[in-house]
Amino acid sequence: MASRRVRRTRKGDYQLRLSAEERALLRSLPGELRDILDGEDPALGRLFPPAYTSDPVHDAEYQMLMHQELRQRHEQALAVMEQTVESDRVDENQLHAWSTALNDLRLVLGTRLDVTEDMDEVDPEDPRAPAFALYGYLTWLQGEIIEALAAAL
Repeated sequence: MASRRVRRTRKGDYQLRLSAEERALLRSLPGELRDILDGEDPALGRLFPPAYTSDPVHDAEYQMLMHQELRQRHEQALAVMEQTVESDRVDENQLHAWSTALNDLRLVLGTRLDVTEDMDEVDPEDPRAPAFALYGYLTWLQGEIIEALAAAL
């Protein structure tokens, strides 16, 4: 069995066992998401979902009240990930932020790729294959984080 990439230590913090290549990739992603947070990209719908799907007036009011707060939460998680991507150890709050940032990245990428639960393997010749591989990696890493956090329960 391969060693875990994220594990809880006896001191109660979390060890990140990521390769230099993984860290380089993870260093680049938060900025890419941050660059589109203010835009009209349809993939952002998963990060700013409608609260009132059948009532556009109430939904517009909700978006006016909550959009900025939601955006700040997304940005805070991305910032923590950026600030700690080179760290070998993070605390529980930082690891929760990583989980949030990875989930945000997955939601946007998955929406762009139109990912569904019943998808078969992607053809390596598909021009989207690298994006699907990235989606798979982010999903796997988020799972590692969730398992490490669950170990503390």
